[in-house]
Amino acid sequence: MSYDLIIIGSGPGGYVCAIRAAQLGLKVACVEGRETLGGTCLNVGCIPSKALLHATHSLHEAEHNFEAMGLTGVKPKVDWKKMLGYKADVIGQNTKGIEFLFKKNKVDWIKGWAKITGPGKVQVGEQSYEAKKIVIATGSESSPLKGVEVDEKTIVTSTGALELGKIPKKLIVIGAGVIGLEMGSVFARLGSEVTVVEYLDRIIPGNDAEVAKTFQRLLAKQGMTFILGAAVQSATATKTKVKVTYKLRKDDSEHTLEADTVLLSTGRRPFVDGLGLADLGVKMTERGQIATDAHYKTSVDGVYAIGDVIQGPMLAHKAEDEGMAVAEILAGQAGHVNYGVIPGVIYTWPEVASVGESEDTLKEAGRAYKVGKFSFMGNGRAKANFAGDGFVKILADKETDRILGAHIIGPYAGDLIHEICVAMEFGAAAEDLARTCHAHPTYSEAVREAALACGDGAIHA
Repeated sequence: MSYDLIIIGSGPGGYVCAIRAAQLGLKVACVEGRETLGGTCLNVGCIPSKALLHATHSLHEAEHNFEAMGLTGVKPKVDWKKMLGYKADVIGQNTKGIEFLFKKNKVDWIKGWAKITGPGKVQVGEQSYEAKKIVIATGSESSPLKGVEVDEKTIVTSTGALELGKIPKKLIVIGAGVIGLEMGSVFARLGSEVTVVEYLDRIIPGNDAEVAKTFQRLLAKQGMTFILGAAVQSATATKTKVKVTYKLRKDDSEHTLEADTVLLSTGRRPFVDGLGLADLGVKMTERGQIATDAHYKTSVDGVYAIGDVIQGPMLAHKAEDEGMAVAEILAGQAGHVNYGVIPGVIYTWPEVASVGESEDTLKEAGRAYKVGKFSFMGNGRAKANFAGDGFVKILADKETDRILGAHIIGPYAGDLIHEICVAMEFGAAAEDLARTCHAHPTYSEAVREAALACGDGAIHA
């Protein structure tokens, strides 16, 4: 069995790479050991978590806003088993969709776990395959934490959190990053008492500091409790509870918490188990990532890598872009990813989205910049929809007015960020955005107002 390209892993990076390479005329196979395609994202990550976020946001609206709009009646009750069924249906629709796209584009799905036995050679079970090129797209797994033994029942990662047998009365989340806050938000809406324990002195590290402060305040209003500057020492499960011990970094004092369930969400690490990279001689970074050059080539001729297994943010859409780029490179084209314009989104309510530079990175670089900011309280659509919390912040070069970055906390921030991404891709100035007509009334008008604030000032502020 011989192919032009074999891709190992069918997550967003792998399946996009496979489809794009097939579109460009290559004979392609994709190896996947799961029963379904789509990798972590579609099976136990992005997609199922968004289903639960959507369901619980609808519950929140019914409990808190329906009556104010004149929608009266018996408030809905939560059928957790049925909600999990809805989530499973969403997963099924998406994974079957990838299977359909593979058939449509004549991509062969090799079922099983792959090992690279030599340049151009892949072993799956008892079967050997040959390929002119190999792309590793095996994604990532939850990072472990010393003293915390995951059983995926009472001490869980995001995978176990998506399959809990019942809604916990008390939930401790270790880590105030994207995954922890999204899943914490889900269970807080479902009535769990949620406590987030974070090692750093702030939540969502790497995001805009002003956004993070506002975000923490809004999540606290929704019932989530935060313990910051706390180093978790252990999590111990008994028959009925889990006890978490932590030390406060400011004074080294030790404290304990008890809960029904503990969610470990302290980040993710590349998943490369069983690939045979050491025997093959693939060079790795100090952080356990596969080292690649600017064209995604590893230290072994004919072997490439993309997505979470290489350097850069562990984002599904970053992997997708790299999948398209490497497919185009291998087909003789000029694949490229603009790493300066990769947005990041947290899908809570309100949502949080960012792209490009932050004030901290600009200050560190010594670059002169200006800030245009607009609150959603000044947006008519947001006020009408009980969505006035948050703001849009645009950062532009002080001299040229070129947009350098943007940070949004507010309704549908994950969708609003993209017009700024497009503007940045074309090297637009804030004035270009400010002079673009935006439909009224829309949330997107807040983006225009923030761009206007980079100049003479917003209209509705």
